[in-house]
Amino acid sequence: MCIFVVINQKNKTVKKIIGLSLVMSALFITSCGNDQVEKNQEEKNNVADKSNTTPEQKTYPVSLVNNKKDPTCGMLVTAGISDTLHYGKYVLGFCAEGCKKEFLKNLKANIAAAELKK
Repeated sequence: MCIFVVINQKNKTVKKIIGLSLVMSALFITSCGNDQVEKNQEEKNNVADKSNTTPEQKTYPVSLVNNKKDPTCGMLVTAGISDTLHYGKYVLGFCAEGCKKEFLKNLKANIAAAELKK
């Protein structure tokens, strides 16, 4: 009986060691490729984000342009400039690409509406 108790205690210890080893191995295996999975998921999210948004709109400081108003729609350039055009010695600011395109249809007539800074 005494020998059986000693063997039984050793078996419990061995079982604990094996169980602990299995748990540690499982944790190691699941954590090994985890950073790569996160990177892949992040890349997928970035691609998804880019496909659902419009390109980032650039803005320009008012000090770079020579006009006070958008020559097409009359909006003050201090409200925001999203596109520019070099015309002769001037840099003209426009509130939107559509206004710039409209301006380009008749440059000479529209330059007077620009209210150029002096």
